[in-house]
Amino acid sequence: MKSFLLAAWILSALLSFSLCQERQYYFVKKFLNWDEAQRYCRKHHTDLATIGNSKDVKQFLDIVSSADDDVWIGLYSNINWTWSGLLNSVGSQYRNWESSDYDPDFISANQFCVCIGDNGGWWDYDCAKKFPFVCYNAGTTEFVAVDEAMSWSNARTYCRHNFTDLATIGNIKENQWVQTLVPTGYWAWTGLYRDENIYWSDKSSFGFSNWDHISNLIGSDARICGATSKARSAKWKFLPCQTRLPFVCYSFKVMKRIVKIKLTSTGALNLSDPEQKAQLLRKLQEKLSESASLKFVEQPKKDKKKTEL
Repeated sequence: MKSFLLAAWILSALLSFSLCQERQYYFVKKFLNWDEAQRYCRKHHTDLATIGNSKDVKQFLDIVSSADDDVWIGLYSNINWTWSGLLNSVGSQYRNWESSDYDPDFISANQFCVCIGDNGGWWDYDCAKKFPFVCYNAGTTEFVAVDEAMSWSNARTYCRHNFTDLATIGNIKENQWVQTLVPTGYWAWTGLYRDENIYWSDKSSFGFSNWDHISNLIGSDARICGATSKARSAKWKFLPCQTRLPFVCYSFKVMKRIVKIKLTSTGALNLSDPEQKAQLLRKLQEKLSESASLKFVEQPKKDKKKTEL
């Protein structure tokens, strides 16, 4: 029995390469919001388009060659602004964005932390950038400026080690106080941030990215949805999910290949025994998908002809 299991394990590992899945895209010229487009794709295909590698990008561009403007894809992001000093809570709802029309603007989908300018306005920014920062001291209920440039995460670590946390700003009065601590001409980190929370509709892993270097206006939305276009070389951006656009769905097409493997019987596994071969095939079929078809094909024996002198 161990010989059967070992052979089945080895063969299933080899034969798994005989099947591969490739996305096939479908451009749908119906103007729907993102949720409606998602429901349509799930009903008629697999889901809204997932773009997982550069090969997918090329195929996607071929499909949207007739599209004049933006199309929905399966990307979306949940917006969850949170104050670092109020763990497990969304914290204060007070906001003082630099411009209600342009901030937070989430440029290149890479701005998850918030700084305050010397005029008191807030900006979302790349968390890796180094700015001075403002801590909060719960013991004295005061804000403390730290005139040393650090990334947002390092600034939070410093504040938690030396004070309470990065500054939580809950109202206009506190915002004016923190503003006075920001060096002229600079920005300073506050404790406001959000998690990435960027997903594909079909729950695919998010490894490959193809962001466009543009603003992605968030406003007060709790969720923003992914779009792209032929004109922008299929680079991604976010739009309000209620925007009505055409969209791209996908389905999987299965590419089948025939794999031939030469077996040589050793030890307790006797490939000349029909019963043992049948058992081995059953074990393999259990390990592989139902779409795999397995059979033994024996090589014809070479005729040995006698040569007469």
